[in-house]
Amino acid sequence: MEADRTTSARDSVENLRAFLSEYYGRVLQGTGDLEKNACCAASSISRYSEIAELIPSEVKDRNYGCGCCIPADDLEGLTVLDLGSGTGLDCFILSHLAGEGGSVHGIDMTDEQLEIARRNIPGVMAAFGYSENNVFFHKDFMETLGSIEDSTIDLVVSDCAINLSPRKDSVFNSIYRVLKPGGEFYISDIVADRRLPESIREDKKLLAECLGGALYEYDLLDTITAAGFRDPRGVSRSLVEENVGGQPNRFFSMTLRGFKFEEPLDRRCEDFAQHATYRGNCPGSEENFLLDLNHLFEKDSARSVCRNTARMLSETRLSRYFEVSGELEHRGIFDCSSPAPGEAPSCC
Repeated sequence: MEADRTTSARDSVENLRAFLSEYYGRVLQGTGDLEKNACCAASSISRYSEIAELIPSEVKDRNYGCGCCIPADDLEGLTVLDLGSGTGLDCFILSHLAGEGGSVHGIDMTDEQLEIARRNIPGVMAAFGYSENNVFFHKDFMETLGSIEDSTIDLVVSDCAINLSPRKDSVFNSIYRVLKPGGEFYISDIVADRRLPESIREDKKLLAECLGGALYEYDLLDTITAAGFRDPRGVSRSLVEENVGGQPNRFFSMTLRGFKFEEPLDRRCEDFAQHATYRGNCPGSEENFLLDLNHLFEKDSARSVCRNTARMLSETRLSRYFEVSGELEHRGIFDCSSPAPGEAPSCC
């Protein structure tokens, strides 16, 4: 019986993959073909419009995203992995941001999308003025990432693709495996305000349009934490759909970030009397720096932080932007309900 259940689960995953490949490869010819609003945002194009002008229309026209999965800091020289890269829009933007000294790998399972991405590599590299290609597209599955070696990636991004996976636990386990210590995931995806009924979860059209596979927000956070990423942070959150399938539900586009540490972060926000000061040296964010929804750092202004936040700002690539004080005595749980005068709440 156990073998029968395993075979059935494997067949179910294969059938879903076949349906999604057909939908994104042949049914959809552009964002105008989408029936729902969940995966038709163009945030990356808006934020990086000057770079996007150098990218061919056939790449941009098949961009099915729900946010901007690109961190707004200096990505020069990084090795980046994009899960569900599609026709390559975010990969090409990241190629420009990482520069010729960096590299970008895109993972997708749909042949038609990969063909568009690959045939546009030479033209985009020429438009960027690069002498050598720094972007590579692989046919692969985000649950396994078989084409990517352990601890080789600085930054993993994904735009509205992880919700399509029936094994999100495997996706985040694989992300953890391929990231270097101090590396980061930065993803935009769809979350729900409640656990969805079977009628929505098994509707193939809603699955393909990024709603049926959306997890309850806190179940997603638990999945991320179980993979080894303690204290994942929300960066943005906006309503995209509600009352879907005749049910009282709400769906949000949410951008999340998390870091891999060899020594795990604290399970809770612990107070060790630490402060962080933003130096004002991040290009494009000279006056303030947004770490997450609860942490906006003003230039040259020391702010109380829990130890987890202190480590995020001192043991990752973000350390170049911050001065972080050392640990003093333990003062218990970090109190976000009573900020110091003139200081915004800094709960994690």
